[in-house]
Parts: sequence; C-alpha cells; structure tokens
Amino acid sequence: MDFFKHFSLLLFILSILFDSTTGSSVLLDRAKEPEFMDWMVGIRRRLHENPELAYEEFETSKLIRKELDSMGIEYKHPFAVTGIVGFIGTGKAPFVGLRADMDALPIQESVEWEHKSKVPGKMHACGHDSHVAMLLGAAKILQEHKSEIQGTVVLIFQPAEEGGGGAKRMIDEGAVQNIDAIFGFHIAAEFPVGTVASRPGPIMAGSGFFEAVITGKGGHAAIPQHTIDPIIAASNVIVSLQHLVSREADPLDSQVVTVAKFQGGGAFNVIPDSVTIGGTFRAFSKESFMQLRQRIEEVIVRQASVQRCNATVDFLTDVHPFFPPTINTPSLRAHFEKAASDIVGPTNIREKPPVMGAEDFAFYSDAVPATYYYFVGMATDSDKLYPRAHSPFFTINEAALPYGAALHASLALNYFSEFRNNLSNRGNVDEAHDEL
Repeated sequence: MDFFKHFSLLLFILSILFDSTTGSSVLLDRAKEPEFMDWMVGIRRRLHENPELAYEEFETSKLIRKELDSMGIEYKHPFAVTGIVGFIGTGKAPFVGLRADMDALPIQESVEWEHKSKVPGKMHACGHDSHVAMLLGAAKILQEHKSEIQGTVVLIFQPAEEGGGGAKRMIDEGAVQNIDAIFGFHIAAEFPVGTVASRPGPIMAGSGFFEAVITGKGGHAAIPQHTIDPIIAASNVIVSLQHLVSREADPLDSQVVTVAKFQGGGAFNVIPDSVTIGGTFRAFSKESFMQLRQRIEEVIVRQASVQRCNATVDFLTDVHPFFPPTINTPSLRAHFEKAASDIVGPTNIREKPPVMGAEDFAFYSDAVPATYYYFVGMATDSDKLYPRAHSPFFTINEAALPYGAALHASLALNYFSEFRNNLSNRGNVDEAHDEL
C-alpha cells in the first residue's frame, strides 16, 4: 500500500514538473508544431517584405492587431504613435511584461531571396521582424493557457528602438503602468539555435551621440597664415577625445568614445571656414556616462580654442535620446535560468559577455521594478556564418523562432507562481488596479 502511495506521489510531482504552468517543454513542443511554426514564419516574412522605420510602423501595427484580434486578446492602441499593449489574464496583479521591438533600419537589403524587402532603402537588418513573430507566438501560447494565469501578462509591441527612443515614449504614455517585471529578447548569431544567453547586471552599455561644429577662418591653402584652420583644430580635438578613455577612465570600467564623422572642405587648395565632427560614446554606468558627456563637451570647446577656433557641441537628444545602460536585475537571474532550463535545458544556457552596443530596453529599468534581457541563439552547426545585425546581408535562422516564443511564455507563466508571495508584501494583490 505504501508503495502505491509513494508511486502516486511521484507521478503527482512529475506532473507538476512537466505541467505547462511551470514553463515546461510542452510550450516548446507547441511552438514547434508545423502549423504553429508556419504561422510564425509567415508573420516574420510578411514583416520582412514590408519594413517600416521608427514611428512609421503603421502596417506592422495593423498586422499585429489583426493577429491579436484573431486570438481574442484585448489590447490598447496607439502608444508612441504605432505601439500596442495587449493583456492576457485576470486584469489584476501581478503584472509581467513581455516586449518586442518592431522597427526596421534605413538599409538597402543585399540578400537575394524570395522574401527580400520590397521597400527600397529599408530593411529588417536587426531581427525585429522575428521579435514580433516570437512575441505573437508567446501570446498564442499564453492565450491557450489563459485560465491558468494568476495575474496579467502585458504584451508590449514597441516602435522606434533603433535610436528613436520608442521605449521612453511608451513609458511616458503609460504603457508599463503597474508592471512588476518585464522581459525583452534579441535574436543572436553568435549562439547556436536551441541555446539562450544572458547575465545578471550590466549586459549592454549606455549610449549617446554628439556632433560639433568647429569654426575658424577659411582661405587659400597656400597662405595659411591668413586663416584660422578648423581642420587642424578638429584633428587635435579628435586626438584629445581618445585620452578620455585611455587616461581618465578606470581601466576596469569599460568606456568608448568614437569619432565616426568628419566633414570639412571640398577643394584641395581651400581651407574651409568650419569643420563638423560627430560620434558616439558608451559606458556601463550612468555615472561614467554622464562624466564622459561632460568631458566631451569640455575637450571639444577648450581644445578648439587653443587653435583659435570656436566650437559648439550638440548631443542630439531631440532626435537620438541618451540610452541608459541595460542592466539585468540580479534577483531575476534564478527565475530566468529556471524558465530557460525548462525550455532548452540547463546545459544550453550561456553566459553573455557585456557588449558596448546599446538597447533602448534599458529605459524600462527606470519605470519597472525588475527587468531582464536575453539573447536567443540562431547559429547552426554548419559552416554558414550569419552576418551581424545592421548588415545589408543580415539573415535570420527561422528555426530559432519557437525557442523565443516558448521562453517568453515560460518566463511569464513561471513568474506568477514564483513571485506572487513577494508581491503580496506590497499590499493586497487582489485589490490591484484592473488593467483590462
């Protein structure tokens, strides 16, 4: 009799371990079903053929809303011009957000294939088409398990990640109100398909841009004594800017200052009146980032004055707002690894080294108590190399789509059971605002 009791208990425990509410491989099996997979691939390819730039994602938004309607998922629209926020669950706390970006880049696609971009000069060269497809896949899975959700999943389809600060506008317009934790992802060519990668703490750098106009006095190149040469001044400025990292920054605190734009003059024998330079700066902490910003302006203005020139500096925040560092909340690490283990297995979770690239998902960390960003691998065992993002040859391995969809769904489903007790300390969760 005891044997049967123990055996029944074992079966019960196994049923819990493999139940869909724990984010088990059942979710991945669902996402890999041929019909489900074809549906995600079809969405991704339609978006790829019709890329739209920041705040112009009107057809993309329409496609997403049509899919949400077909699934019976409620949503609010618009946020930040084209953004969408959908809701699955009780309408009550806890609230967990899942985010996908949806804008393309001003790049002419060089990949010749059946679903090449139909819009000249525009391309999904960063995988945002796949991100939308994966979040819609997660939404379908979650809607199928709606009765099991003890809280609310918030689906965030965000415009203008590529420098437009779409996340900040979504926040300013109330898209993440009441959200307790939010997860974001990105397709990644450096990791094999079937793996995911992340790390707690800083994972991507804060980013800013600058442009400076250095003004002197133009004239004939043969009589430079009658001029004030802004090219010489700009050259000294650029060299001095490199010292900000090599001589002022802590070697253990990674920072970057790069001048990537230099425009001045149009003739071989004429010294111009002015020169324009521009570039980017990156850091992993807000303190280091703001210190760089201050010193960049000081160096440009003062070094130009040494050469008898005037200089003005514009940080272009109206067009390219500063991106803060992307920092994963350490307390979410165990949650991420648990959900990822259920989907890909513990041996397929990789450590992602910090990179100096920036991601506007970072804005959510100022508005949401807990944030976590991860990467979905798409490389194969073959010799095929996938070009990095922002390349005109960028391609997606669509076999990665089920993994992103299943893990996003698993992160949400696991969250409610794992974190509900912590959230209850903040008040009676049953009396929380009804988002629906």
